[in-house]
Amino acid sequence: MLGLGSKLGQVRVAAARCLVPGLQLHRSVGTSTGPQQKHGTFYEFRTYNIKPGKMADFLNLTEDKIHLRTAISELVGYWFMEFGNMNEVFHIWKYGSYKERTAVRRSLMQEKEWQHDYISKMMPMLNHQISEVTYLVPWAQMHTSSKPGVYELVSYQMVAGGPAVWGKAFQKALSAHDHVGYCKLIGAFHSEFGQLNRVHALWWHEDCDARAAGRHRAHEDVRVVAAVRDSVNYLVSQNNKLLVPTSFSPLQ
Repeated sequence: MLGLGSKLGQVRVAAARCLVPGLQLHRSVGTSTGPQQKHGTFYEFRTYNIKPGKMADFLNLTEDKIHLRTAISELVGYWFMEFGNMNEVFHIWKYGSYKERTAVRRSLMQEKEWQHDYISKMMPMLNHQISEVTYLVPWAQMHTSSKPGVYELVSYQMVAGGPAVWGKAFQKALSAHDHVGYCKLIGAFHSEFGQLNRVHALWWHEDCDARAAGRHRAHEDVRVVAAVRDSVNYLVSQNNKLLVPTSFSPLQ
Protein backbone atom coordinates (compact mmCIF):
# COMPACT_ATOMS: atom_id res chain seq x y z
CA MET A 1 0.00 0.00 0.00
CA LEU A 2 1.26 3.47 -0.84
CA GLY A 3 2.10 5.83 2.00
CA LEU A 4 -0.21 8.79 2.45
CA GLY A 5 2.31 11.31 1.15
CA SER A 6 3.00 9.25 -1.98
CA LYS A 7 -0.69 8.66 -2.64
CA LEU A 8 -1.57 12.31 -2.24
CA GLY A 9 1.24 13.29 -4.59
CA GLN A 10 0.19 10.85 -7.31
CA VAL A 11 -3.44 11.84 -7.04
CA ARG A 12 -2.64 15.54 -7.35
CA VAL A 13 -0.58 14.95 -10.48
CA ALA A 14 -3.47 13.08 -12.10
CA ALA A 15 -6.10 15.49 -10.83
CA ALA A 16 -4.27 18.49 -12.24
CA ARG A 17 -5.38 17.34 -15.68
CA CYS A 18 -9.00 18.18 -15.02
CA LEU A 19 -10.95 21.03 -13.42
CA VAL A 20 -13.89 20.55 -11.08
CA PRO A 21 -15.15 23.90 -9.77
CA GLY A 22 -16.68 24.10 -6.32
CA LEU A 23 -18.67 26.63 -4.35
CA GLN A 24 -18.89 27.20 -0.60
CA LEU A 25 -21.67 25.27 1.16
CA HIS A 26 -23.95 26.99 3.64
CA ARG A 27 -25.32 25.43 6.78
CA SER A 28 -28.99 25.52 7.68
CA VAL A 29 -31.42 23.24 9.45
CA GLY A 30 -34.91 22.25 8.46
CA THR A 31 -37.10 19.28 7.62
CA SER A 32 -38.94 17.99 4.61
CA THR A 33 -41.20 15.02 4.16
CA GLY A 34 -41.72 12.73 1.24
CA PRO A 35 -41.87 9.13 0.03
CA GLN A 36 -38.12 8.71 0.54
CA GLN A 37 -38.82 8.31 4.27
CA LYS A 38 -40.89 5.15 3.97
CA HIS A 39 -37.93 2.75 4.22
CA GLY A 40 -36.41 4.41 7.29
CA THR A 41 -32.81 4.08 6.13
CA PHE A 42 -30.96 7.36 5.79
CA TYR A 43 -27.43 8.52 5.06
CA GLU A 44 -25.59 11.11 7.08
CA PHE A 45 -23.22 13.30 5.08
CA ARG A 46 -20.43 14.64 7.27
CA THR A 47 -17.99 17.27 6.01
CA TYR A 48 -14.97 18.28 8.08
CA ASN A 49 -12.87 21.33 7.30
CA ILE A 50 -9.30 20.62 8.40
CA LYS A 51 -6.76 23.25 9.38
CA PRO A 52 -4.20 23.96 6.62
CA GLY A 53 -1.15 21.78 6.97
CA LYS A 54 -2.94 19.20 9.13
CA MET A 55 -4.59 17.02 6.47
CA ALA A 56 -1.91 14.31 6.44
CA ASP A 57 -1.90 14.12 10.25
CA PHE A 58 -5.70 13.97 10.32
CA LEU A 59 -5.91 11.17 7.75
CA ASN A 60 -3.14 9.15 9.39
CA LEU A 61 -4.86 9.41 12.78
CA THR A 62 -8.23 8.50 11.30
CA GLU A 63 -6.80 5.52 9.42
CA ASP A 64 -5.28 4.25 12.66
CA LYS A 65 -8.45 4.64 14.75
CA ILE A 66 -11.38 4.34 12.33
CA HIS A 67 -11.91 0.68 13.31
CA LEU A 68 -13.23 1.91 16.66
CA ARG A 69 -15.90 3.87 14.83
CA THR A 70 -16.83 1.33 12.15
CA ALA A 71 -17.31 -1.32 14.82
CA ILE A 72 -20.43 0.58 15.89
CA SER A 73 -22.11 1.65 12.63
CA GLU A 74 -21.71 1.32 8.87
CA LEU A 75 -19.33 3.55 6.96
CA VAL A 76 -20.29 3.91 3.29
CA GLY A 77 -17.30 5.94 2.10
CA TYR A 78 -14.58 8.32 3.25
CA TRP A 79 -12.85 10.78 0.93
CA PHE A 80 -10.62 13.85 0.91
CA MET A 81 -11.29 16.76 -1.45
CA GLU A 82 -8.99 17.26 -4.40
CA PHE A 83 -11.00 19.95 -6.19
CA GLY A 84 -13.81 22.00 -4.67
CA ASN A 85 -13.55 23.15 -1.08
CA MET A 86 -9.94 22.56 -0.10
CA ASN A 87 -8.75 21.04 3.20
CA GLU A 88 -11.94 19.03 3.58
CA VAL A 89 -12.84 15.41 4.15
CA PHE A 90 -16.26 13.97 3.37
CA HIS A 91 -17.76 10.76 4.74
CA ILE A 92 -21.13 9.00 4.54
CA TRP A 93 -22.63 6.90 7.33
CA LYS A 94 -25.68 4.66 6.97
CA TYR A 95 -28.38 4.31 9.64
CA GLY A 96 -31.58 2.29 9.75
CA SER A 97 -33.40 4.79 11.96
CA TYR A 98 -32.91 7.89 14.08
CA LYS A 99 -33.03 5.69 17.18
CA GLU A 100 -30.07 3.75 15.84
CA ARG A 101 -28.10 6.94 15.26
CA THR A 102 -28.89 8.18 18.77
CA ALA A 103 -27.72 4.88 20.24
CA VAL A 104 -24.52 5.05 18.20
CA ARG A 105 -23.75 8.58 19.34
CA ARG A 106 -24.32 7.63 22.99
CA SER A 107 -22.10 4.60 22.62
CA LEU A 108 -19.32 6.71 21.13
CA MET A 109 -19.52 9.17 23.99
CA GLN A 110 -18.88 6.28 26.38
CA GLU A 111 -16.12 4.70 24.30
CA LYS A 112 -13.02 5.80 26.23
CA GLU A 113 -10.48 4.72 23.63
CA TRP A 114 -12.35 6.56 20.87
CA GLN A 115 -12.68 9.72 22.95
CA HIS A 116 -9.12 9.68 24.30
CA ASP A 117 -7.14 8.35 21.35
CA TYR A 118 -9.12 9.92 18.51
CA ILE A 119 -11.52 12.74 19.40
CA SER A 120 -9.14 14.55 21.76
CA LYS A 121 -6.36 14.46 19.11
CA MET A 122 -8.58 15.15 16.11
CA MET A 123 -10.47 18.17 17.43
CA PRO A 124 -7.45 20.55 17.48
CA MET A 125 -6.99 19.86 13.75
CA LEU A 126 -10.59 20.75 12.93
CA ASN A 127 -11.94 24.16 11.89
CA HIS A 128 -15.60 23.19 11.62
CA GLN A 129 -17.91 20.37 10.60
CA ILE A 130 -21.24 20.03 8.82
CA SER A 131 -23.78 17.23 9.19
CA GLU A 132 -26.58 16.66 6.68
CA VAL A 133 -29.21 13.91 6.77
CA THR A 134 -30.22 12.58 3.36
CA TYR A 135 -32.43 9.87 1.92
CA LEU A 136 -32.00 8.09 -1.35
CA VAL A 137 -34.47 9.54 -3.83
CA PRO A 138 -37.35 7.05 -4.37
CA TRP A 139 -36.10 5.77 -7.74
CA ALA A 140 -32.42 5.36 -6.78
CA GLN A 141 -30.42 2.57 -5.19
CA MET A 142 -26.95 2.52 -3.65
CA HIS A 143 -24.29 1.00 -5.88
CA THR A 144 -20.61 0.20 -5.53
CA SER A 145 -17.70 0.44 -7.94
CA SER A 146 -16.03 -2.67 -9.34
CA LYS A 147 -12.59 -1.04 -9.36
CA PRO A 148 -10.85 1.95 -7.77
CA GLY A 149 -11.38 5.42 -9.17
CA VAL A 150 -12.27 8.97 -8.21
CA TYR A 151 -15.67 10.26 -7.16
CA GLU A 152 -17.59 13.41 -7.94
CA LEU A 153 -20.23 14.82 -5.61
CA VAL A 154 -22.58 17.13 -7.48
CA SER A 155 -25.03 19.10 -5.33
CA TYR A 156 -28.08 20.79 -6.81
CA GLN A 157 -30.19 23.46 -5.16
CA MET A 158 -33.67 23.08 -6.66
CA VAL A 159 -36.68 25.38 -6.56
CA ALA A 160 -39.05 25.11 -3.60
CA GLY A 161 -41.72 22.44 -3.74
CA GLY A 162 -39.76 19.23 -3.43
CA PRO A 163 -39.67 16.18 -5.71
CA ALA A 164 -43.34 16.60 -6.58
CA VAL A 165 -42.28 19.66 -8.59
CA TRP A 166 -38.86 18.76 -10.01
CA GLY A 167 -38.42 15.05 -9.30
CA LYS A 168 -39.21 13.67 -12.76
CA ALA A 169 -37.03 16.20 -14.58
CA PHE A 170 -34.15 15.57 -12.20
CA GLN A 171 -34.44 11.79 -12.59
CA LYS A 172 -34.46 12.13 -16.37
CA ALA A 173 -31.32 14.28 -16.37
CA LEU A 174 -29.32 11.97 -14.07
CA SER A 175 -30.47 8.85 -15.91
CA ALA A 176 -29.43 10.35 -19.25
CA HIS A 177 -25.90 10.97 -17.96
CA ASP A 178 -25.74 7.49 -16.41
CA HIS A 179 -26.78 5.84 -19.67
CA VAL A 180 -23.97 7.52 -21.62
CA GLY A 181 -21.62 5.22 -19.74
CA TYR A 182 -18.64 7.47 -19.03
CA CYS A 183 -19.45 7.47 -15.32
CA LYS A 184 -21.45 5.43 -12.85
CA LEU A 185 -24.14 6.77 -10.55
CA ILE A 186 -23.41 5.48 -7.04
CA GLY A 187 -26.38 7.19 -5.38
CA ALA A 188 -28.80 10.10 -5.60
CA PHE A 189 -29.88 11.71 -2.33
CA HIS A 190 -32.49 14.22 -1.18
CA SER A 191 -31.74 16.40 1.85
CA GLU A 192 -33.91 15.95 4.93
CA PHE A 193 -31.91 17.96 7.48
CA GLY A 194 -29.70 20.65 5.99
CA GLN A 195 -30.29 22.92 3.01
CA LEU A 196 -33.78 21.98 1.85
CA ASN A 197 -34.78 21.28 -1.76
CA ARG A 198 -31.26 20.04 -2.29
CA VAL A 199 -30.24 16.84 -4.04
CA HIS A 200 -26.84 15.21 -4.37
CA ALA A 201 -25.53 12.86 -7.04
CA LEU A 202 -22.48 10.77 -6.21
CA TRP A 203 -20.65 9.61 -9.34
CA TRP A 204 -17.74 7.24 -9.90
CA HIS A 205 -15.12 7.93 -12.62
CA GLU A 206 -12.18 5.79 -13.62
CA ASP A 207 -9.99 8.89 -13.42
CA CYS A 208 -10.08 12.60 -14.21
CA ASP A 209 -9.18 12.14 -17.86
CA ALA A 210 -12.00 9.64 -18.33
CA ARG A 211 -14.36 12.16 -16.77
CA ALA A 212 -13.20 14.90 -19.14
CA ALA A 213 -13.59 12.70 -22.21
CA GLY A 214 -17.01 11.53 -21.04
CA ARG A 215 -18.21 15.05 -20.51
CA HIS A 216 -17.39 15.85 -24.13
CA ARG A 217 -19.39 12.82 -25.28
CA ALA A 218 -22.33 13.78 -23.08
CA HIS A 219 -22.42 17.31 -24.48
CA GLU A 220 -22.85 15.83 -27.95
CA ASP A 221 -25.56 13.35 -26.93
CA VAL A 222 -29.00 14.70 -27.88
CA ARG A 223 -30.68 12.68 -25.10
CA VAL A 224 -28.49 14.29 -22.43
CA VAL A 225 -28.87 17.77 -23.91
CA ALA A 226 -32.68 17.46 -23.97
CA ALA A 227 -32.86 16.10 -20.41
CA VAL A 228 -30.60 18.80 -19.03
CA ARG A 229 -32.56 21.50 -20.85
CA ASP A 230 -35.73 20.37 -19.07
CA SER A 231 -34.16 20.03 -15.61
CA VAL A 232 -32.47 23.45 -15.54
CA ASN A 233 -35.91 25.05 -15.41
CA TYR A 234 -36.05 23.89 -11.78
CA LEU A 235 -32.41 24.55 -10.88
CA VAL A 236 -31.32 27.41 -8.61
CA SER A 237 -27.60 26.59 -8.34
CA GLN A 238 -25.19 23.69 -8.30
CA ASN A 239 -21.63 22.84 -7.29
CA ASN A 240 -19.35 19.86 -7.52
CA LYS A 241 -16.32 18.41 -5.79
CA LEU A 242 -13.74 15.85 -6.78
CA LEU A 243 -13.36 13.21 -4.05
CA VAL A 244 -10.41 10.87 -3.62
CA PRO A 245 -11.13 7.77 -1.50
CA THR A 246 -8.93 7.18 1.52
CA SER A 247 -7.24 3.82 1.99
CA PHE A 248 -9.86 2.86 4.59
CA SER A 249 -12.92 3.91 2.56
CA PRO A 250 -15.30 1.02 1.70
CA LEU A 251 -16.03 2.76 -1.61
CA GLN A 252 -12.84 2.76 -3.63
